[in-house]
Amino acid sequence: MRIDIITVVPDLLKSPFEASILKRAIEKNLVEIHFHNLRDYTTLSYKQIDDYQYGGGAGMVMMIEPIDKCISKLKSERSYDEVIYLTPDGEVLNQNMSNSLSLKGNLIMLCGHYKGVDQRVRDLFITKEISIGDYVLSGGELAAAVLCDSIIRLIPGVLGNETSALTDAFQDNLLSPPIYTRPSNYKGYEVPDILLSGHKKKIDDWRDEKALQRTKDRRPDLLEE
Repeated sequence: MRIDIITVVPDLLKSPFEASILKRAIEKNLVEIHFHNLRDYTTLSYKQIDDYQYGGGAGMVMMIEPIDKCISKLKSERSYDEVIYLTPDGEVLNQNMSNSLSLKGNLIMLCGHYKGVDQRVRDLFITKEISIGDYVLSGGELAAAVLCDSIIRLIPGVLGNETSALTDAFQDNLLSPPIYTRPSNYKGYEVPDILLSGHKKKIDDWRDEKALQRTKDRRPDLLEE
């Protein structure tokens, strides 16, 4: 998989890919991450990539020309499955979306900034708009990092235990059940006996029951889906 991220502040994005699981995925050549500074695609003085809104109003708008140049250059070099715009008014990211995107080959992610992008960018180039929640960030960079993490960890070979991602919360529209590790007794707080029994079928049943109950208590909307 190759992911190209278009951004105004590439330095803000680099650190998540320089540690832990994402770093190992890159080192194993399971994914390529490329950052593109949008300011490299403008011909205006001071590397300007934004301007005032037509019609007035607060907030600057990212101009179409540098975005067009960057996306067009990338598309001239290879084909892309999706061109994703990270924006608060996009479709809210969920596990099914991450599952689907993890099967793609090449992705472009455009990070919004300021007030957002010229609407013509969304009309002409964007194939999918994604939000990571009903709140506003200073830019789409952190949202892009979240989206990348949720996708890359699902690529075969990235996680040490291949079944780990398949048992994550939300994979079956359920939250995860309670989990425990050593010691089995900590200051009188004990691990449930069933988890120490070695009886796999009973343990699986217990986990399923607890996952369902936790989902009912905390996220009943998932069960409605």
